[in-house]
Amino acid sequence: MKITPVEDLFTVFNQTAALLQEELGISFLEALAETGENIFQQSVLQEEISELTLRRLRKSYQALNIQDYTVEEIRKSFQLAILKGMKESVQPNHQMTPDSIGLLIGYLVNKFVTKSSFLLFDPAVGTGNLLTTVMNQQAGKNVEGIGIDIDDLLIKLAYVNANLQQHPIQLFNQDSLEPLFIELADAVVSDLPVGYYPNDVRAADYHLKADKGHSYAHHLFIEQSMKYTKAGGYLFFLIPNGLFESVEAPKLHQYLQDHAYIQAILQLPMTMFRHENAAKSILILQKKEEGLKAPKQVLLVNLPSLSKGTAVESVLQKIDGWIAENK
Repeated sequence: MKITPVEDLFTVFNQTAALLQEELGISFLEALAETGENIFQQSVLQEEISELTLRRLRKSYQALNIQDYTVEEIRKSFQLAILKGMKESVQPNHQMTPDSIGLLIGYLVNKFVTKSSFLLFDPAVGTGNLLTTVMNQQAGKNVEGIGIDIDDLLIKLAYVNANLQQHPIQLFNQDSLEPLFIELADAVVSDLPVGYYPNDVRAADYHLKADKGHSYAHHLFIEQSMKYTKAGGYLFFLIPNGLFESVEAPKLHQYLQDHAYIQAILQLPMTMFRHENAAKSILILQKKEEGLKAPKQVLLVNLPSLSKGTAVESVLQKIDGWIAENK
């Protein structure tokens, strides 16, 4: 069987990361960031490795020309290597948005954001996989990115990911719910971190803070994203299906009514999730701007299994029809 370019490049990432993991006594993900930076810089940057490992790394790198691969082949192979590392060392905040969802969000961004040049922001960027998936689908458009994450390892992987794909992305390692020193974005994409935000002092600055106890992090991320989006800009969130059913939902409803127009809610197929309470939807908002009006009706879609090509195509045609009538 012929090896695909993705498999071929994954093998390089995997083998060279494994060499560095053993040599430096670090985790696979840390070693993957190191080897990714080596490949980008076309050099072995680690000084404290043995001569044997140095020769083996150089041999692997010299046989590789990263320019021979498309950005999607680079992204997918790096993603596979990250997933391998995440399986070896499971952490609650080390999760990745499935490719099928990322591709769907990329399709939606391409349909809703019609500017030929725009700034795309992910406030919970993680390894950068969702952000670069979306950027890779904006053919013919000039897209720059901003990503923020509190996890220093994930932001390092995002940095390497962006460099290898040659995407102009500014990355910041900080708590995304603290004040940000970034430009206002034209659009936001985010797989919202779901749970409670432990910093009650910081949460007190938000409209969507809880009246009692810790606030919902995902509610605060929505408000923060809205704050750093231009008037008229679009926001694409992966949300839990119960977002509008919690005890804090009335406050969220009121906030969205005051600041945004709900454009669409697309419920993802249950087959994508192990448990019903883990099911998610895609929420599309547009920040209010003078002269803008709410859509005639909100686009509500229950997506079929993404493996059912004909049914999915029918839904995409429905989305196209809705956009033609409402945009």
